[in-house]
Amino acid sequence: MQILTTAAGLQAYTEQARQAGKRVGLVPTMGALHAGHIQLVQAARADCNEVIATIFVNPTQFNNADDFRLYPRVPEADAALLEPAGCTALFVPSVEEMYPRPTVLRFDFGALEQVMEGAHRPGHFNGVATVVSKLFHLARPHRAYFGQKDWQQVAVVRQLVADLSFDLEIVACPTIREADGLAMSSRNRRLDAPARAVAPLLYQVLSAAAAQVRQGVRPAQVQADALATLAQEPSITSEYVEIADAQTLQPLAEYAPGRAVVLCLAAHLGGVRLIDNVVVDG
Repeated sequence: MQILTTAAGLQAYTEQARQAGKRVGLVPTMGALHAGHIQLVQAARADCNEVIATIFVNPTQFNNADDFRLYPRVPEADAALLEPAGCTALFVPSVEEMYPRPTVLRFDFGALEQVMEGAHRPGHFNGVATVVSKLFHLARPHRAYFGQKDWQQVAVVRQLVADLSFDLEIVACPTIREADGLAMSSRNRRLDAPARAVAPLLYQVLSAAAAQVRQGVRPAQVQADALATLAQEPSITSEYVEIADAQTLQPLAEYAPGRAVVLCLAAHLGGVRLIDNVVVDG
């Protein structure tokens, strides 16, 4: 596995691969890798000749300085996981390499970013779109792989690709969970033992809500029941629970026949902000 640290090095690597007729897969990450990330690498390896993983804790997508400062950083351990999974190159740039000058570009994804993560983390998706655009431009992948745990992020990236006519395919892979249902996340490393013991409640609440959706319970009632259950656990502070159209991400007052529904939540637990979602097909 080749280690690349400069934009020019990444461009040269992928250009050589393309000229050789190879398919290039890109797996953007912020490091602190877990089985969910490895699934993305393995999926890319099954589709592509070259698999480039990136590790970059992107400061422009954090609206909380402490969250950025405390985000887990274990680059040596990450590199040790990537090569056996089929990664052929790892791009680990510095902040100065990715942002040689302050970025002033602003993206507007309209209604797609005015709910859930976009509403609660102002500027977050602008930072995501900026860094993803840079990576797509530098790596010129045929396919890029993202996890469905960040459902809204995947929707924003798909919109980005469509609006800017990037010549690549976005591949979304299912959420990988721990045995007790907790969605795997790099932030889980920050949970202490008591918080980790409580954390599976998030998925339990989503699963119960999904069952209600399948039974036809009105979205407002599903949302109220989920928030009430979370409120019974004193260590959890709910940020949102939304029952939304899986494509538009707009909250639902009623169900549309045949359309998929996504149930999303965000909550704080033990000083860590966690998100999760469950999709119910129409």
